[in-house]
Amino acid sequence: MADSFYKTRYGRNFQAGQGLPHISSELDSHRIYQFEVQFFGLPPDLATQQQDLTLAAKQVTAPGMAVEDIEVNRVNDKVYYPGKASPEDITITFDNLMLRKTSETLWEWFKSSYDPMTGEMTKNSAPGGGNGTFKANRMDIFQLDNTGTPHSTTQLYGVYPKSWKAAEFNYETNGFHTLEVTFRYDFMDQFNN
Repeated sequence: MADSFYKTRYGRNFQAGQGLPHISSELDSHRIYQFEVQFFGLPPDLATQQQDLTLAAKQVTAPGMAVEDIEVNRVNDKVYYPGKASPEDITITFDNLMLRKTSETLWEWFKSSYDPMTGEMTKNSAPGGGNGTFKANRMDIFQLDNTGTPHSTTQLYGVYPKSWKAAEFNYETNGFHTLEVTFRYDFMDQFNN
């Protein structure tokens, strides 16, 4: 029997079930659909009384920050310095699962920043009439690898809902109902786990 290409070229003799090449998945690109969204330190007066919450999400827009330029002109020279940093809005489309009271929790949270029934902004809900808490401490977006283990985390701090929108009600559509909530945040961090 003639030698195989692998034995001739690399000095390896592959036999059925032995010595076959190992295919690594460690260097594969990470899939954009493998993620999880978790909130920490929600306002204490929500109807669900949950301080930490993990919700199913269908889509998350790209979180990011931008730094404005400070332009300095001097004779014939023009140089730039970093100026004011500002975070961008992030929009998340959630599955409206009644099991986790997604709609109720997100609506109650939105009402803590603006209550459309009373017109109150950041309503007073703390004992003694102080300002109520309307921001969550942190929102984490975990990107998962092919085994479901987090490989990177984006953390957003000082998060509050800026807009709340239910999906279209359509008899023709055969899919799960969703909610679209836009959040504003103060600071962000990103790191690999």
